[in-house]
Amino acid sequence: MPDTPPFARPDAALLALRPAIAGQPAPLPTPDTVADFQHQVLRPLLKLQHPVLLATIADVALDYRLPLARPQTELSAALTELLARNARLRATITGLVVGQFTQTELAFYRPHRSELNRRLLDLAQQRILNSLAELRQLTTDQP
Repeated sequence: MPDTPPFARPDAALLALRPAIAGQPAPLPTPDTVADFQHQVLRPLLKLQHPVLLATIADVALDYRLPLARPQTELSAALTELLARNARLRATITGLVVGQFTQTELAFYRPHRSELNRRLLDLAQQRILNSLAELRQLTTDQP
């Protein structure tokens, strides 16, 4: 058994899971700015967690009896409002991504948490609103 602290993260394994994003430059070892972090860390992690993100939103939509058969503009407005008002949902979405950070990324995230959470939630909202058909399918597949 290697001599590693009990809190050591499998950083190499976490990085290996991340999908590449077309047109994205090669990531720097450590992002220098919040914008770099957004593009090099948050976007790939949201892409990785996309199915989990949509399943989470589908479950919340069912719990709140959100009628997903609404026209797209009404549904977009309802989901935007849900994401704006539901602190527990925002915390869950944030946790889906932050749980995939490496130790170095977590060290960068902590002092920039407020700005990065805002950017993360904006990106997540865009992904959700661009995936309404998938979201509707997830809610109709429920037993």
